[in-house]
Amino acid sequence: MSHVLQEKDQRLHTNIAGISMNTPVLTASGTFGFGEEFADFVDLSRLGGVMVKGTTLKPRRGNDGVRITESPMGMMNCIGLENPGVDVFLKETLPRIEQYGMNTIVNISGGTVEEYGILAEMLDVPGVAAIELNVSCPNVKEGGIVFGTDPKAAAAVVREAKKHTKKPVILKLSPNVTDIVTMAKACEDAGADILSLINTLMGMEINIHTQRPTLGNITGGLSGPCIKPVAVRMVWQVAQAVNVPIIGMGGISSFEDAIEFFLAGASAVAVGTANFADPNVTMKICDGIDNYLAEHKLDSIEQLVGKVQID
Repeated sequence: MSHVLQEKDQRLHTNIAGISMNTPVLTASGTFGFGEEFADFVDLSRLGGVMVKGTTLKPRRGNDGVRITESPMGMMNCIGLENPGVDVFLKETLPRIEQYGMNTIVNISGGTVEEYGILAEMLDVPGVAAIELNVSCPNVKEGGIVFGTDPKAAAAVVREAKKHTKKPVILKLSPNVTDIVTMAKACEDAGADILSLINTLMGMEINIHTQRPTLGNITGGLSGPCIKPVAVRMVWQVAQAVNVPIIGMGGISSFEDAIEFFLAGASAVAVGTANFADPNVTMKICDGIDNYLAEHKLDSIEQLVGKVQID
């Protein structure tokens, strides 16, 4: 990272759960590959971190049929966690992406609590800054219950991961629950170092001409600008209830969106769907946040976190 860049982003430097970040802008898992795919468009070392493509114990080919479709003000997807598996990530991908000097945060998914522990232990290696637990997948031992919709199940995943890694553990909260605060507190109590929210909202779309669902998996995750108000609300609610830092995500496509999340209580933000529309959007957001801080005579992002005026 150049001296000029360090000076430029001095206001943006932050530290979350021991992770030193040059800026509070990260990229959301599943929207940015392994980072290297964007190296021609983005200074990867300037990002707070890259949450790499979801990783599982064994390789996965993902879902059949149409996996991505546009939706008004957003996108729906049902990729199905296609990835080469953790062994390939460790042997081939991680050594290749270390050259970029970015915080590599590995998003992991398991079919059982034990799988999360195995993955956490395998990824407790140099070059990995943290792990992010994706609990929006079913627990095969419990008859398909989704970890992320059951506080006890999510907490069990956090505890298992914490037992097997010294890295900071991030729990990614699903919005597809009745009470996001109960989920957040259960995961904090179980030892989560950071909470990230929100994951995609479950949705469905039907082509009226074929009279069939547009996605091969019938339902899929809805993301993009249309979900931002839901995400901001959930971040604000969770920030009132927990003491661990929050990475806010959900529909962020501009620096103004990012500022909203900071005011709601997020200490950092992750950009997802917007990367598909503009591969350089994260750099524009970093610049916009920096200018906003300068205009408001603020020295750091911490001076914005949770400062929304309710009264």
